[in-house]
Amino acid sequence: MSSTHANPTSFAFTEANMKLVEKAIKKYPEGRQMSAVKSLLDLAQRQMGAQTGSIWLPRAAMDKVAEILGVAPMRVYEVATFYTMFNLQPVGKYHLQVCTTTPCWLRGSDDIVRACKAASGVKNFGETSEDGVFTLKEVECLGACVNAPILQVNDDYYEDMDAARVEALLNDLRAGKPLPPAGSLGGRQSSAPASGQTSLVSAPGSAE
Repeated sequence: MSSTHANPTSFAFTEANMKLVEKAIKKYPEGRQMSAVKSLLDLAQRQMGAQTGSIWLPRAAMDKVAEILGVAPMRVYEVATFYTMFNLQPVGKYHLQVCTTTPCWLRGSDDIVRACKAASGVKNFGETSEDGVFTLKEVECLGACVNAPILQVNDDYYEDMDAARVEALLNDLRAGKPLPPAGSLGGRQSSAPASGQTSLVSAPGSAE
């Protein structure tokens, strides 16, 4: 990946994104522009994705954000290195994030990890497949425990996963098929019981 996505020495927001930058900063009082840092970093990361095919934050982009906000670069680095939503190295076209925290682990996240490695060709967390399609990372709770285990692909959550569903999903993505709609791949409606509806199963009677 490093040879494909060289670390740029400069970064500038596009005209369209610069308007979004200004809009984000205006949400906060004068002197509190640092409050917009995460919004600006997200914009920079997404712009890198659109321009290079890899959603990540080079140092040049963080320096530009610091310049716009009028703060020391270290203030921006502190934020970017704290949140796992920011990628400080290039990632594949599909960023696979597997939750292995207790609820997902109890529901089989180890199987999800093995299936991701087998289908993607990635051997270890933090690595990218040789073809640049997949990057695999282990993450803490994704906040959708009721539909565990969870696999996040780019911005989307895929819920109620098992090894077969992971393999089918990744094979489709490698074949160039679009991402399916986010949510349960087990047919569950929202966070309803996996076994099906257990209450309000009939229409209410007429009021008397």
